[in-house]
Amino acid sequence: MSGLRAVLLRELYAGLVTPLAWMFLVVFVLLAGLCTFVLGDFFARGQADLTAFFDFVPWLLLVLVPAAGMRQWAEERQAGTLELLLALPVTPLAALLGKYLAALLYVALALALTFPLWLTVNALGHPDNGAILAAYLGSLLLGAALLAVATCASLSTRSAPVAYVLALALGLLYLLPGTPQVQRALAAALPAALPPAVARFSMLVHFQAIQRGVLDFPDLAFFLLTIAAWLMASLLLLRRQAGAP
Repeated sequence: MSGLRAVLLRELYAGLVTPLAWMFLVVFVLLAGLCTFVLGDFFARGQADLTAFFDFVPWLLLVLVPAAGMRQWAEERQAGTLELLLALPVTPLAALLGKYLAALLYVALALALTFPLWLTVNALGHPDNGAILAAYLGSLLLGAALLAVATCASLSTRSAPVAYVLALALGLLYLLPGTPQVQRALAAALPAALPPAVARFSMLVHFQAIQRGVLDFPDLAFFLLTIAAWLMASLLLLRRQAGAP
């Protein structure tokens, strides 16, 4: 695919020299430790597992992934460099995937930097490492889906802060229907069959299924189709802005 590698390397290099990218990694790791050991009552629970960490992961990703994706395209449009990028021998699809994969690598790196938590629970006991590995995979899929949403939001505006707020709001719409509080409210207001149907469209429900160590096809397919749908919407926006057929 023409130009994908060049765009990917360009974005990775830009991330290495941008303080915001390093701040994203540091903040994610610090919040992961805080949520696990303080808010999650890790030691009071008396169990050597990472349940406390993964319970907070969706909300950490909800706040931090839009920060990783908001600048992808909004700043290109604001600075007037989008036209220059698309004038190069780079197809819109290659440009889109190059930027998306670069941001996804930073999300994956942020998750990988929490490995001391995994080492800690193995030092303290004998956790189910297969379930932990599955939960990390689910976290990456959730992050990839939220990043695809953030990519589309970034293409919809010239303002990075507006893109962040839009991606955050859309992410909330994907997560909140899976929370017990929203499910109880829906059960009280809607027919009995509707709340479970609404919950099936929640990223949180599918993530929690994977978090338990069960890699079912419907959960994996949900994330993959969500990513594909938002990237397709992003490609349509990009082609319209580039005047491509």
